Amino acid sequence: MALKILLDARHIRDFGFGTYIRNLVRGLAKQQTGYQFLLVCHREDRHEFDRLPENFHLMFYERSDAAALDQIAFPMFARGLRADLIHIPLNVVPLMLPRPYVVTVHDLSALVYDNRTGWRHEARRLQIRRGLLRAEKVIAVSEATRTDIENLLGIPSSRTTCIYGAADPTFTHHQPGLAARAAGPDSWERDKRRILERYQVNYPFLLYAGTIRPQKNIPRMVEAFALVKGELQDHPEYKDLRLIIIGDEISRYPSVRRAVMQSRVENAVRFLGFVPLDTLRVFYEEAAAFVFVSLYEGFGLPPLEAMASGTPVISSNTTSLPEVVGDAARIVNPENVFEIARGMKDVLLDKELRRSLVERGYEQSRRFTWEETARQVLETYREAGFSRKLPI
Repeated sequence: MALKILLDARHIRDFGFGTYIRNLVRGLAKQQTGYQFLLVCHREDRHEFDRLPENFHLMFYERSDAAALDQIAFPMFARGLRADLIHIPLNVVPLMLPRPYVVTVHDLSALVYDNRTGWRHEARRLQIRRGLLRAEKVIAVSEATRTDIENLLGIPSSRTTCIYGAADPTFTHHQPGLAARAAGPDSWERDKRRILERYQVNYPFLLYAGTIRPQKNIPRMVEAFALVKGELQDHPEYKDLRLIIIGDEISRYPSVRRAVMQSRVENAVRFLGFVPLDTLRVFYEEAAAFVFVSLYEGFGLPPLEAMASGTPVISSNTTSLPEVVGDAARIVNPENVFEIARGMKDVLLDKELRRSLVERGYEQSRRFTWEETARQVLETYREAGFSRKLPI
């Protein structure tokens, strides 16, 4: 009988988690193991799993993992499927989840940047710790996250393994969609112009893409942009420079709104919310530079996507980001607004630096592939105690 692996894919639409789940599944499908994969998802997301091999089966389950009842309901659902192994691809482990299981931890920002104190914070920490302690194996998406798991939760390093993710192939293959290819070799350029016209973007811009949370350091990025904007107000190429932020709605983050108003750049900063992957690809490719000065990252996928898109990157020097960007980004101290501004200005004005960052960025992004991620994840399944059932 083929081994059955249940993978919780309910977060397939999320900004970061969705990239991980979608591409891990596709990577696993290319491994040709013969194992049976049970993908648990919401019925409305079934189109996300089109064209998978016959050994991948969709199991519909509509309850969110944020619902209190899910702590019992999902484990009961999983037991009914009689899977040999469960993979929870993010750190939301139901209390009653049947063993054995593997967990992927993307970061521990819920603990590091949790404003709550006292028993609520401690209860959250203990719940996360319990979920990881019961796991056969814990996958960390970077060595920095692996260190956090050990230091913040006391999980022995022998129980964890570091397996990097990669950029979505949308940003690495550099090919237009099927409809665009049918229209001729210049179709992608026409599509880009059309998308930029739709968003009324006809000026040079710096780009940020990702969620807008406190650790993302957006207020300092805005302040640094305001400095650069002032210094380049008479520059022939960048006098109309803008900052475009793709991610959460700004209304949820008053500190970001205050930073924009206090820096007096309301007319130069645009918030677009979340956009489709093909649209995001256009903004990556057309940006003068990508700015990612986060204070804390479990992995740091957006800089890698920008590099794969041929865009020079300005990155902070914290947590996992040095692992991801290597020497292929202009590195800055994220707590120093003036240093962030200098990084922006250097990348915009130094043509040799820009050329070098683009070349090194392409090379760096190619070091991370979903095929290798999937291979290592399968090996982790074996290491989790199933060598007696899995062919070596």
